Amino acid sequence: MIRFDRVSVTYDGASSPSVQGVDLEIPEGELTLLVGPSGVGKSTLLGTVSGLVPHFTGGTLRGRVTVAGRDTRTHRPRELADVVGTVGQDPQAHFVTDVVEDELAYGMESLGLPPAVMRRRVEETLDLLGLNELRERPIATLSGGQQQRVAIGSVLTTHPKVLVLDEPTSALDPAAAEEVLAVLQRLVHDLGTTVLMAEHRLERVVQYADRVLLLPARGAAPVLGSPADVMAVSPVHPPVVSLGRLAGWSPLPLSVRDARRRAAPLLHRLPPTLTPASPAPTPAPPAFEARGSGGGAPGNGAAPGLLSRLLRRTPGTPEPAEPATGTPEGTPARTRNLGLRRARADVLRNIDLTVAPGETIALMGRNGAGKSTLLSTLVGTLAPTTGEVTVGGRTPHRTPPQEMVRHVGLVPQEPRDLLYADTVAAECAAADADAGAAPGSCRALVSELLPGVSDDTHPRDLSEGQRLALALGLVLTGRPALLLLDEPTRGLDYAAKARLVEILRGLAADGHSIVLATHDVELAAELAHRVVILAGGEVVADGPTAEVVVSSPAFAPQVAKVLAPGHWLTVGQVAEALGTEPPR
Repeated sequence: MIRFDRVSVTYDGASSPSVQGVDLEIPEGELTLLVGPSGVGKSTLLGTVSGLVPHFTGGTLRGRVTVAGRDTRTHRPRELADVVGTVGQDPQAHFVTDVVEDELAYGMESLGLPPAVMRRRVEETLDLLGLNELRERPIATLSGGQQQRVAIGSVLTTHPKVLVLDEPTSALDPAAAEEVLAVLQRLVHDLGTTVLMAEHRLERVVQYADRVLLLPARGAAPVLGSPADVMAVSPVHPPVVSLGRLAGWSPLPLSVRDARRRAAPLLHRLPPTLTPASPAPTPAPPAFEARGSGGGAPGNGAAPGLLSRLLRRTPGTPEPAEPATGTPEGTPARTRNLGLRRARADVLRNIDLTVAPGETIALMGRNGAGKSTLLSTLVGTLAPTTGEVTVGGRTPHRTPPQEMVRHVGLVPQEPRDLLYADTVAAECAAADADAGAAPGSCRALVSELLPGVSDDTHPRDLSEGQRLALALGLVLTGRPALLLLDEPTRGLDYAAKARLVEILRGLAADGHSIVLATHDVELAAELAHRVVILAGGEVVADGPTAEVVVSSPAFAPQVAKVLAPGHWLTVGQVAEALGTEPPR
């Protein structure tokens, strides 16, 4: 169905190909999962199938890509629309109309399908993806996850032979992700649809794949094989595979069910967990420990680690009105009886939330539960309808942004909202100037979070994960006492996520408070001291991470499911209990 003949892609101005040496075939009626670290060319390879590369993106495509016998070099994307359906990383860039139902019908209308067929397929898709209640909603009023489901649905209605999906579950809550993956599996098994899908959250999708296509590094030759064979050599793999490597299981498990069948010997080796295991709020991670002969921790006379030094104000730079890590008014953030009404609907109701210094809180819940709205009230872009919000002793929506930037910073779901300059270096220089930081502070943070990005790179040429790393660096440059992140791991591979966890742990150890809205249960298990679950705009659960997530089938991480009823959350915790190093 999809044939790559010695394919390579080089973008204008690039010194080396983004993708090269691709010579393989994707069979008809299979789900092939495309994996690899951030920035290795996964989106580029997907673009060659849809014709977006090179017709839309530019650059030079060498070799040939054929889809159902059509050469994508000679067929433009519109000439492949009846064969290939594409959903990119950014759902908003996909939309043509303003209303959900109209968007689902647009592709069929462009293909000239009869009205009766269009009506039937719209109804089927609304039911398949749980969108019926949203059919008349303006797309602009939907949450990020709801928009992602609409984008997927608009492609499904045309019944393409090939589906090309770039991180289709990245903004979805666990239940919605399972629904979408179940639909894709039904299309593959029942209709023979060919699916080529790139995804970083392998814990969600690898067990559904017929084959895995690995891009191990930028420009490296790809590896195509069965999921078990590729996961055994892949630098990116889900926690259940890491657990299998730690325990020495062969073949490696790909699902929680597979791992549970082999877990009994491992459970016998583990000590009983009498108290829930949660991330400790005080110790700094290795990246923040001293790097010297003494080996001491910061505060014990040893020099602080690189990231710790980067995140502290250097001598000679302007001081903020209040120390970034201090809480002069006491609690960094608090909401009391917070309510917010939009478009005659209650988005938030009776939210009472207190954020302590050095605490990391994960906001979780289904798409549209109110997580992003709550973050917006904390940063001051939305004013509450009822109740009150205080951050650093100030009311955010009544305080000038120039003053609030020292107290709270938000990394939004769409990092491009913070990016305006033409190069990474210019973005970082502007962030240094805005924050009053020493020149190079922002650039050093970005390099630590996601190395390998040159100064002259345009932000629009970065992958979704790389743009997020850049936006995070811009916000961290101001060293706000309260850091808010909305879906911070969207587009990040496991290595980049581990670096993000190190940075956020170090910030919390220095006294910064962190609130993140996320559907990434593995991130919450690794990082959060506390989990708050929202449903229908209300708090339905609030407590220590282990207590909340282990009791929830939807929000429990893979390790917790495998090793239940113990309160083990991460592979790192298991490795520490066994006295071994976690697998890389």
